Amino acid sequence: MTPKAWLFLALGLFVAYYAVTWVRNVKPDPGEPGDGAAGPSPVGLIVGALVGALMGWIAGGGVKYANGVITTTSPAAGDIAMWISIITLGILGVTVPLVMRKGRVGVPSPIELVIGFVTNFFDTLGIGSFAPTTAMFKAKGIVDDRLIPGTLNVGHTPATIAQAFIFITIVDVDFTTLALLILAAVLGSWLGAGFVAGWSKQRVQMGMGVTLLVASLVFVAKNLDAMRATPFLQGGTAISLSGGLLIVALAGNFFLGALMTLGVGLYGPCLIMISLLGMNPTTAFPIMMGSCAFLMPVASERFVKKNSYALRPALGLTLAGVPAVLIAAIIVGSLQPKVVSWMVPLVAMIAALTMLRAYRLSLAAPVAAAG
Repeated sequence: MTPKAWLFLALGLFVAYYAVTWVRNVKPDPGEPGDGAAGPSPVGLIVGALVGALMGWIAGGGVKYANGVITTTSPAAGDIAMWISIITLGILGVTVPLVMRKGRVGVPSPIELVIGFVTNFFDTLGIGSFAPTTAMFKAKGIVDDRLIPGTLNVGHTPATIAQAFIFITIVDVDFTTLALLILAAVLGSWLGAGFVAGWSKQRVQMGMGVTLLVASLVFVAKNLDAMRATPFLQGGTAISLSGGLLIVALAGNFFLGALMTLGVGLYGPCLIMISLLGMNPTTAFPIMMGSCAFLMPVASERFVKKNSYALRPALGLTLAGVPAVLIAAIIVGSLQPKVVSWMVPLVAMIAALTMLRAYRLSLAAPVAAAG
């Protein structure tokens, strides 16, 4: 098998672990009838498997869009990586009806599906999904504050996995660089959790917010410099890193993986880091999405086992999120490098303002509680 196929296989095993954990530990939502013992209908399982397999075929490179032309590759002509993508998302497709039946929930409401579609669409553009989903849940009173972190992790995991398959397939990036950076993020989340556990989330939000804001301004200056006849700064066109730059990137992604345990998103910081290190900004997409795709199934486990999430809203994020990812990926994959280079500071600035706003709200919360 190719290196990409081995990476897909490893991700597929993580997905199978996530799916089994979710199905085994799902509990009926309060107020729903039944004890959750009945199994799903055969029709539901077949439909779920077929829809999931279709999504997997698209994510694995079955449908591509470039220069206004859509091309398709049949599964029979596809490589092993495509088949792993088909099987993996097929597993997720079966998981959804199993969870819905065992959890005794109906189809998510229209607003829950809209939130899933909108947040995952913009997540695929690199903006991140956790902050906007949280804001929408709070605005509509859909999920209790206590259950929001678990709902985000459980519900957004399938869409993040689809993102990883898509961008690892369509974006040209050195495999060694990709695999090492994903591994660094995973190790950061596992080994670095204890390291950052004692940190104040408020200080992290403030520090990362200010850092991203400064970095976005630096990148704007870099883009303006590139428009000159003789640029002073070197443009970011590399698809790999080596030597000191690779070490810096590994340390950075390890740190970002650790910060995810505090709820600090990885997308914006990773995107700006990869770009400032001289890589083509587009290569950040498989790196950051691959990192999160390996992290989130494990992160979701504790929420599922403790039943610390809202099931129906989580299903809304899943059911509408995966199609949104496939649509948004076509847009990102067809963007010109110059457009992507201007997306980077925009995404970083949005992430910075989101973190600074969260910091401000966290300071105001104790005051409001005291009042």
